[in-house]
Amino acid sequence: MTPKYIFFTGGVVSSVGKGVTAAALGLLLKERGFKVSVQKLDPYINVDPGTMSPYQHGEVFVLNDGAETDLDLGHYERFIDTPLTQVSNFTSGQVYAEVISKERRGDYLGGTIQVIPHITNEIKRRIGLVAKTTGAEIVLVEVGGTVGDIESQPFMEAMRQMNREIGRENLFFVHVTWLPHIGATGELKTKPTQHSVAELRGIGISPNMIIARSDHPMEQELVDKIALFCDVEKRAVVPMTTTKTLYEVPLLLEKTGVADFVIEKLGLKASKTPKLGEWKKLVEKVKKDKPTIKIALVGKYVELQDAYMSVRESLRHASISLGVESEIEWIHSADLEKGKRLDALKSADGIIVPGGFGTRGIEGKILAANYARENKIPYLGLCLGMQLMCIEFARNILDYENANSTEFDLNTKDPVIDLMLDQRDITDMGGTMRLGLYPCVLKKGSKAAEAYGVKQVEERHRHRFEFNNAYRDEFEKKGMVFSGVSPDNKLVEISEIADHPFMVGSQFHPEFLSRPMRPHPLFLGFVKATKKKAGR
Repeated sequence: MTPKYIFFTGGVVSSVGKGVTAAALGLLLKERGFKVSVQKLDPYINVDPGTMSPYQHGEVFVLNDGAETDLDLGHYERFIDTPLTQVSNFTSGQVYAEVISKERRGDYLGGTIQVIPHITNEIKRRIGLVAKTTGAEIVLVEVGGTVGDIESQPFMEAMRQMNREIGRENLFFVHVTWLPHIGATGELKTKPTQHSVAELRGIGISPNMIIARSDHPMEQELVDKIALFCDVEKRAVVPMTTTKTLYEVPLLLEKTGVADFVIEKLGLKASKTPKLGEWKKLVEKVKKDKPTIKIALVGKYVELQDAYMSVRESLRHASISLGVESEIEWIHSADLEKGKRLDALKSADGIIVPGGFGTRGIEGKILAANYARENKIPYLGLCLGMQLMCIEFARNILDYENANSTEFDLNTKDPVIDLMLDQRDITDMGGTMRLGLYPCVLKKGSKAAEAYGVKQVEERHRHRFEFNNAYRDEFEKKGMVFSGVSPDNKLVEISEIADHPFMVGSQFHPEFLSRPMRPHPLFLGFVKATKKKAGR
């Protein structure tokens, strides 16, 4: 059977919700019995987002196989609940690198290399890999950016070619656009949508459906207008008003019959009736009034909350499950170093210190770990957050006042965090980290073991530096418990303070495996302890 492809393009502005829309539709199709997979095409020339600033790109989402990908893949996995692989995300940089590599090897026999056909053929090959490697019947493909971007033109051309090559009956184009609201007149305007569709049609692609996003309800008159001017069926114009929770999006799409319309146009037949009862319960819990707990998230990139997308969502999953509302206080760690935002830290019921790279704001995060330890405030350290928790412990409990990580101080006399031995001679920034899924053995009776309820787990990693085993005995004698280690006992995976309600740090990133219906155990343990501390 020829796989079916659903392409998602964006109009008017970026970050309009293509990723959530694709993820939600993927869920609805999976619920109808189809095997689905999702792919994100990123137009930037970087090979992957691994070396990009979080301010530029937001969060880097890591997959089981170690691929560093776009944050939209987090949406895909959280909604569809299917582990994705490296074929589910590729960039213009990867495409051009592959074509140039082939040219250098002589694969093109001295021919002139051009965007058409060489670049577009490589794009089409990579799109085809998803169905080949996963056996997906339906592949949902999101194109990053906005129609009209010069970087995305090869992607659009590849899609136009696929439309002809594999047959229009096997492709479906969804255009997700934005309706601006004019405050002076109280109107939603459709003209930008009309222009973006005209741009898309000028490329040779006619959308089969338009998802019209807005912050205000949309009248039927506007639906009819968009259908007329953009040449789509009226029932294919789907109003999508901003919701309180993105987990309501599948329910809204189901209500408007989007999935049924798509499979009708693709000539498919559902094998089962969708059951969305659990999603409805989830949304009801979100909307229900709940007691609030205050969480201080001490980070380096808090100006752009998307840099901590999975952390925020994981906290939300655990909070919903435990019947509380987590109110996040975003604290820049550099502010703590300057004596600012201390009141926000002190009023918190729980503290999270997430991952990051570089020296900026490090002492502020260590200050947060110190405050959590001394005042018995529930603390969850993620990757760097675990490392800094260990540095704080070394400085203030073991009296190694200059203890540090060699990431921040190459000449520190007490490198309690140090570079992995097999990474010391590598200089290529794109290939120096421990990435992907690794096993972790849990220590019986520890808080981590209690949270997980099993003896061994597998978690996703993204880091270069490790806890220095030369200090392990000293730490344990003073009350640090290494409650998770690699099966060979060589690498510390989880550390926790014995005499503390909940002070746990993980070398891995638990946030990448949390799901709305299945909150991550460490986040559940943290929220449970925070809820108790707050008396909720």
